[in-house]
Amino acid sequence: MQNQRLAKLFEFLSADPNDSFILYAIATEYNVQNDNANALKYYLKLTEEHPSYVGTYYHLGKLYEKLGEKEKAIAIYQNGMNAARQKRDMHALSELQGAYNTAAGLDYEDD
Repeated sequence: MQNQRLAKLFEFLSADPNDSFILYAIATEYNVQNDNANALKYYLKLTEEHPSYVGTYYHLGKLYEKLGEKEKAIAIYQNGMNAARQKRDMHALSELQGAYNTAAGLDYEDD
């Protein structure tokens, strides 16, 4: 079933190679399958070719955290917050800020 989904997504991509949503769907499908290398490849492709596709940054940051690359995750969250501000996407900004705070160790609570 999963391979069928990827096959269909790649069909869509061949029809429209510049569609950011399809690239995001491919990256996410690889991520769900724990194919970290391919998920990373497509998330990075999105940040390079479609830097304003804000949804990428949260998931790429989480993938970097999963891979033990906290500094890269923090940098990606920062890039995503900048992209969200530019798009005035306050919901995405809030999610990215929360992920950044957690990764950077800033999510402590006052007693």
